[in-house]
Amino acid sequence: VKRIYFLKIIIICALLSAPIASAQETLTIPPDEFIYCTVCHGINLMGNKSLEAPRLSQMSAWYVEQQLYSFKNGWRGTHAEDLVGMEMRPMASILSNEQISQAAKFVNKTRSPIPIVNIEGDAETGKKLFQTCSVCHAENAQGNELLRAPTLTGLNDWYLIAQLKNYKKGIRGNNSENIYGLQMQTVTHVLEDDQAINDVVKYILTMQTN
Repeated sequence: VKRIYFLKIIIICALLSAPIASAQETLTIPPDEFIYCTVCHGINLMGNKSLEAPRLSQMSAWYVEQQLYSFKNGWRGTHAEDLVGMEMRPMASILSNEQISQAAKFVNKTRSPIPIVNIEGDAETGKKLFQTCSVCHAENAQGNELLRAPTLTGLNDWYLIAQLKNYKKGIRGNNSENIYGLQMQTVTHVLEDDQAINDVVKYILTMQTN
């Protein structure tokens, strides 16, 4: 209890000293049971590239739940090459169903700046490649809950690239019970090489707004 208390004090101090870019980026102090999320994912879950922890701010609650259950059920974070996923899996495994629901709501209500796009890619070529992706993720990359396809804008470019590569290599989506992961594995094969992945990610991130 004391450890959580002092960790929360540290995070509150960080929150108070952090610059506020706009009224939409209201600083959110996490509940005790989710305070450890900010250790890797950062203040307001803005992401931390050095730890390969992506931005989660404002992510759809249904998708957060889906992924936490994927980790908990062993559908994600079990491949020997998925080192980051293997770190995340035990975090999700200790959560009850109710805590997963509450965690998803907490993630959804956080706000942080949209990440800066740093990758080199051809957005025009990416637009053509994205036609396949848009069948599920929608033309504006805002996702489709009915198809369990998440919003793609607002994510870090390096994270999108890493996950597309993981799907393509069979590191993610390789569990026979993970229907949506298996679908993604199949679709990523239209991306022939790393340049194609960079191109489609570059295009996706042209559609994001603050």
